[in-house]
Amino acid sequence: MTEITRVPLQPIARGSLTKLWLGIAAAVVLAGGIAWAAMPVMVKVDTLTKGEGPAPTMTDVAIINYKGTLKDGTVFDEAQQAPLPLAGVIPGFTKALMQMQRGGKYHVVIPASLAYKDKQAGPIPPNSDLVFDIEVLGFMNAEQFQQQQALMEQMRSLQGKGAPGGGPGGPGGAPGGAEGGPPPGGEVPPPGN
Repeated sequence: MTEITRVPLQPIARGSLTKLWLGIAAAVVLAGGIAWAAMPVMVKVDTLTKGEGPAPTMTDVAIINYKGTLKDGTVFDEAQQAPLPLAGVIPGFTKALMQMQRGGKYHVVIPASLAYKDKQAGPIPPNSDLVFDIEVLGFMNAEQFQQQQALMEQMRSLQGKGAPGGGPGGPGGAPGGAEGGPPPGGEVPPPGN
């Protein structure tokens, strides 16, 4: 090796090593802060009662009991045996449902960015985080759900033919009717059984 290409190393001045380590530590803290700020906003799902089996997918319809409130406790929506297509609800609700199992009970906090963002939605003010208590009764794929709904509609129309004004859920009848939802427990028999 020739002497021309050799670069002599200079000794590090006293106190410079401490400054170098402080600079490295500051860079690491700054990079961690930037990475934390860039993390995607998450839905918080707390399991109150563990469910069983697989979780629903984006193509499923979940049958749930739920109560939705604002952070201050104001109830804005609640329903029993509500069929909700995962592809048809706010993104945060979809993300939460995809972490749940049949028979489970959950407490969910959805940030405004995964809910209605800066838009008013009925009684929900803009930029509101949403809180839900959810019980998953069951779920099925959307095609099975549509077939079941069509079968139930046929049964309602046959039951209401003789009664003036229609039966429950028909024209002039009570909306939904007693037989309007799936049986308790979310176990829905496939059409034709």
